[in-house]
Amino acid sequence: MQTKLFLALIVFSLSVLWATDKITPLNVKEGLWEITVTHSMTGMPAMPAIPPDALAKMPPEQRARIEAAMKQSGMGGPTTDVRKDCITKEKLEKQTAFSDNRKECTRTVVNSTGNKLEIKLHCEDKQTSTDGTLLVEALSSDNVKGSMHFVTNSNSRTMNMDFTFSSRYLGPACGDVK
Repeated sequence: MQTKLFLALIVFSLSVLWATDKITPLNVKEGLWEITVTHSMTGMPAMPAIPPDALAKMPPEQRARIEAAMKQSGMGGPTTDVRKDCITKEKLEKQTAFSDNRKECTRTVVNSTGNKLEIKLHCEDKQTSTDGTLLVEALSSDNVKGSMHFVTNSNSRTMNMDFTFSSRYLGPACGDVK
């Protein structure tokens, strides 16, 4: 579940690339892309906090499962995920590439060219607010890199999330990847 949460956040963040009309689309090829994302978290965990003394009292098997889940979510240090996306002309034109456009977020384009993009984000959801910055650079039409930094505040607790990603064009045919 933690991996899905982070992948959703990554997908949401990447959707910003095409989610506002002030953006000059990056000069990238259409087709199949591989995206490698490294992420880490500090502060408030995505799941309810477990006090260290309670964790120490758990049976070794249960403690190992909890620690593995925390590590997978980025709490125990950086983790890396790799996924594939199909970028089409239609997705770019309809602004649905990397789709997961959350309506509760506002985006402010700081800088937008065919090679570089910087966006500030602010999201509100019930008792949680998130602020962040997304930086993307098209190194070439088939090579993109970027970084994201988010700070989430919920019930007077703060969580920092940092992401770096690199994307490479695999070819014009997407096969079964949507």
